[in-house]
Amino acid sequence: MKISKILVSQPKPSSDKSPYYDIAERYNVELIFRPFIKVEGLTAREFRQQKINLADFTAVIFTARTAIDHFFALAEEMRYHIPDDLKYFCTSESIALYLQKYIVYRKRKIFYCDNGKIADLVPLLTKHAKEKYLYVVSDVNKDDTAVLDNGKIQYTRAIMYRTVSNDFAPDEPLDYDALLFFSPAGIESLKKNFPDFDQTNVAIGTFGVTTARAVEQAGLRLDFQAPTPQTPSMPAALDLFLKNNLEK
Repeated sequence: MKISKILVSQPKPSSDKSPYYDIAERYNVELIFRPFIKVEGLTAREFRQQKINLADFTAVIFTARTAIDHFFALAEEMRYHIPDDLKYFCTSESIALYLQKYIVYRKRKIFYCDNGKIADLVPLLTKHAKEKYLYVVSDVNKDDTAVLDNGKIQYTRAIMYRTVSNDFAPDEPLDYDALLFFSPAGIESLKKNFPDFDQTNVAIGTFGVTTARAVEQAGLRLDFQAPTPQTPSMPAALDLFLKNNLEK
C-alpha cells in the first residue's frame, strides 16, 4: 500500500514534541491536520428555549474544557453575573485548572476527581447533596447519567454547545492516502462533504469503539484502530500500520 499523505481529523498539535511529527519523519509521510467537525456555542436565544435559569443553580459540573469555555461565554452573553460562591465540580484536575482562564482559582470552591469519569465524581457530589447542579454538556453528550440519578443528585443537563460539520470548500480535494477519525461525527461529515467517496485505496483509522462502529455502519473499511492492548493511542496505531503496510 502506498501512503504518502495522511489526514488527521484533529487540530494541529500545539507542541512540536507531538508523536505525530516523529511518525512523519520516520516514514517520510506528510500529515495534514484538518478537523472534519467543529464545536460552536449556542446563542443566548437558543439556550433560553431550554427554559433553564442559570441563577437557580449553586454548583456546576464540567467534564471538558470546552464546556467551561461555553459556560462562561454564554453567561457573558446573557449578562449573568456568576456568583463568587458558585461551586465547580470537574472530572479531572486538568479541567479544574483550566478554570483559571476565567476565575481566581484559589478564591473559589473547586472540586475534582482523578480519572476523568463522572461516576468517580459522584462521591464528591453526594457530600454536597444540598447543591443544585447545572451539568454543562454538548448536543451529542452520551455520558451515563444513571450514576447521578442513583446518587440522588439534583442536577439539570444544560446543552450549551454543539458539534457541527466543518465543511470543505466545493473545490477542496480529498486527496489523501489515509484518514484518521476520532468521533462518529467525523464519519458523518465525511459522508456529507464527499457523498461519492471511493475508499478503494484509502486507509481509515479510528480512535474509540463508537467511531469504529460508525465506519462499519457507513459501509466503509476499517483498516486500523485504537485503543487496543498493542496500540493504546492513535499515534501508536498509525505507527504500527505504517510499519506493517508501507511500501519499501
